[in-house]
Amino acid sequence: MCQAGEEYVEPPTEGPLPPRPGGEQKCVKCKEGLPVVVIRAGDAFCRDCFKAFYVHKFRAVLGKNRLIFPGEKVLLAWSGGPSSSSMVWQVLEGLSRDSAKRLRFVPGVIYVDEGAACGQSLEDRAKILAEMKLILQTVGFPWHVVALEEVFSLPPSVLRCFAPDPSGTKGAYKAAVDSFLQQQHAPAQGKERLSQPGTQDPQDPAVPPSAAQTEAQPPSAAQTEALSRLFDSVKTLTAKEELLQTLRTHLILHVARTHGYSKVMTGDSCTRLAIKLMTSLALGRGAFLAWDTGFSDERHGDVVVVRPMRDHTLKEVAFYNRLFAVPSVFTPAIDTKAPEKASIHRLMEAFVLRLQAQFPSTVSTVYRTSEKLVKAPRDSSAGGSPAPRCLLCMCALDIDTAANRGWWYSLGPSPQTRHTGPALLSQAGPPSPCHRAALLRVPCEHEGRALPGPPATLYPDRGPAPQPEGLGPAGAARVSD
Repeated sequence: MCQAGEEYVEPPTEGPLPPRPGGEQKCVKCKEGLPVVVIRAGDAFCRDCFKAFYVHKFRAVLGKNRLIFPGEKVLLAWSGGPSSSSMVWQVLEGLSRDSAKRLRFVPGVIYVDEGAACGQSLEDRAKILAEMKLILQTVGFPWHVVALEEVFSLPPSVLRCFAPDPSGTKGAYKAAVDSFLQQQHAPAQGKERLSQPGTQDPQDPAVPPSAAQTEAQPPSAAQTEALSRLFDSVKTLTAKEELLQTLRTHLILHVARTHGYSKVMTGDSCTRLAIKLMTSLALGRGAFLAWDTGFSDERHGDVVVVRPMRDHTLKEVAFYNRLFAVPSVFTPAIDTKAPEKASIHRLMEAFVLRLQAQFPSTVSTVYRTSEKLVKAPRDSSAGGSPAPRCLLCMCALDIDTAANRGWWYSLGPSPQTRHTGPALLSQAGPPSPCHRAALLRVPCEHEGRALPGPPATLYPDRGPAPQPEGLGPAGAARVSD
């Protein structure tokens, strides 16, 4: 039946569809070009403005930190993935003479073949290596291809922390720039000689270096089998990923020292660093987040690891590689096709990316939090001697010293722990800060909250803290017979 307020209209004729809302939107930077990329809500860029924006972020993070000096040799750690490939392309374009502000360092590229750890066959590894070499030859940088099996032939010196380079002191960057400019204003005779065809100044970073290549001998079957047994002996995927990261880092640092590189660039993006921060917290590495996620990592002394892609999100990297045809090679990782809860790394990655899809400011918030972390001085103990370091990650160990043991006894433990404490120390050695905190039920130094006194005197205005059931009068756990 007909309704009182019903309107009858003729069906619309076939024709062009009406423009969608926002179809007339312009680029937020130039206000003229049609946008092709929407990074965030309201941030639409045309092709040229997006490239300028992307390149500026890469140059700005290098210029702001001033860690890479003119003429310095820098090793680019390339895995074939989108972020590291984009990093190599940024360096390649920055070294060209058409660049407005040319980069002044001398680059090299390293690729680590991890096929044996990931269970790939020899045919698949050879196919991936062929694709990698084709791209490396196109880039034209000196490149080094090493297999992960070479970790078995590394010298014992890789487990030592070398003295830092004294050139990193304050004012050294300005001195290096002045020296570089003096070399640029050399006598005209030298410039004429260098301008002849086939002549190249090895100290001029403006010219891409010759494509010298270093490829190690293929690993033997015994080395491949030994590496496979090593990873098969590790039970969890989380431990396998940590082991792979450790071996890869030692191998890259060894190649850098062997060929005279003082800096190593990695392609860690903003999204990847946010995931790494959450993963490190879950793994108990909160004390070393500033080294694991910061722009520079000086824990190795003579070789500094820098992360120039830390301001780029994975979305920006994907758009840039797509628009400007940056080549990359897919290489199966050790966690490829693994379920979401197979490891802490996979779980944190799925958690952060799912949260980012619902709340687009998640990655940026976590990333900005990591920027506020300060590197605490952990290089020496109270006596002035170098602090012992972990052989795997080369970070300073948080162990007990004589001063810490004095703090342990100054807390005045309860009669129960006073008698059982020395027995525990004699059986298991000096307790770690976490073990000490477990006995006293107080936060430990490992959590960055070392307390100056016993729990009962923390808040004198409020009186002693209430004690849970099962604890002694001083807050210590009762030890059963």
